[in-house]
Amino acid sequence: MPFINIKIYEGFGAKRKNKIAARVTDAVCSVTSLPREAVWVVIDEIDPPDWYVAGKPGKKKRAKGSKRER
Repeated sequence: MPFINIKIYEGFGAKRKNKIAARVTDAVCSVTSLPREAVWVVIDEIDPPDWYVAGKPGKKKRAKGSKRER
């Protein structure tokens, strides 16, 4: 039983996470010939400041419609 753990920045919303999970499930089923029910996908949302790249924390996503700070 494949177990796939995906970590993403928080704030992508249920619709996008559902699409990610469906496409990952499709890919695994295509390669393994397992039924969809055998594939488990878990999506962990990480607060951007807790996600480090090159030793630097990520930045919070701006709210939709907000103006860019100058």
